[in-house]
Amino acid sequence: MASPVVATYSIAACDLAAGQWGVAVQSKFLAVGAVVPWAAPGVGAVATQAWANPRYGPDGLELLAAGLSAEEVVARLTEADQARETRQLGVVDAHGRAASFTGSQCNEWAGGRTGPCFAAQGNILVSAETVDALAETFGATAPLPLAERLLACLAAAQEAGGDRRGQQSSALLVVERDGGYGALSDVLVDLRVDDDPLPIEELQRLFRAHDALFGKTPRDEWLALDGELAAEVRKRLASLGYESLAEWAGVENLEERVDGEDAIDPVVLEHLRDSTA
Repeated sequence: MASPVVATYSIAACDLAAGQWGVAVQSKFLAVGAVVPWAAPGVGAVATQAWANPRYGPDGLELLAAGLSAEEVVARLTEADQARETRQLGVVDAHGRAASFTGSQCNEWAGGRTGPCFAAQGNILVSAETVDALAETFGATAPLPLAERLLACLAAAQEAGGDRRGQQSSALLVVERDGGYGALSDVLVDLRVDDDPLPIEELQRLFRAHDALFGKTPRDEWLALDGELAAEVRKRLASLGYESLAEWAGVENLEERVDGEDAIDPVVLEHLRDSTA
């Protein structure tokens, strides 16, 4: 039998307009991101926890890819599992339909909530307010990108009480077809805090760093590299020993935010200025 992923709360969710699916999770468990979150673009997202069955992740995605609904996937997985009453499971499918399962032997407080495009669940929680906060925050943050919404959900859930046994690890997984590095990966965000007294705060810090390096500023917000700004950029690059913006950006891992020499992403410009202040 799988090891228990105890004192865990999670939310599996999607943004259909953006073509993104993801899972965010926090647990009193080492490296929760290695067990709970699973997602595939255009397919769905799965969170497996409590006395977790890690097979629920790949098997659930396979069933979703075959066209089963979230509710059908939960039923199929749990019906075939003799230890289902110790399990907790959340699933969101390709159409945003959601289902959550909490076995009768999960430790109190344990339960879940579902709605359009999300399944929120938790066990060994202070109270139902933790899961309520996941659900309510997801609905209240609709204008934001999915990754930011999921992070906000974790923070709100912890503020509402969180895990009865405390905190240890957290994770954020978001997928989008060709949305990852170099448009050659489906993994948009995959961040994990394996062991930390404040794992949600650390996950938020990691996400800010990730977004600075790999986020996308709309092209119409880029600044033309001519006149005084072009001269400033050349001077700053020269002071660091670089002849081109692309060369410096490659060293700073900002290459995803550089495209030619005619315009500059404001995030890149700010980083350059900070580096030469």
